[in-house]
Amino acid sequence: QVQLVESGGGLVQAGGSLRLSCAASGRTFSNYEMGWFRQAPGKERAFVAAITWNGVNTYYADSVKGRFVISRDNAKNTVYLQMNSLKPEDTAVYYCAATTYGGLFRTTPTGYQYWGQGTQVTVSS
Repeated sequence: QVQLVESGGGLVQAGGSLRLSCAASGRTFSNYEMGWFRQAPGKERAFVAAITWNGVNTYYADSVKGRFVISRDNAKNTVYLQMNSLKPEDTAVYYCAATTYGGLFRTTPTGYQYWGQGTQVTVSS
């Protein structure tokens, strides 16, 4: 089993930056691909970014490409989401997730076995 805890959320003005962290414990962190998802009120949980086990390959939703950067530090059992040029439409609860599947499964919530409790990100305009 893997336990995931997100942190770093908060209130930020449009155009600002925020860095989210996800600390993992349990099974070996490096065995998992990691992803970030977000869910706004009344919306379905949506893919944001993902990163492979060695950090070589990253994947982004079109809505955040060029603004967000996902990274991981396996020595610290932590994955990060650097969010830049934030927009009000980025407001959501952000969730960290872990999976062994990868491939076509890495951009869908059903492809992930483990989830954190989420951290709120609010972008004001």
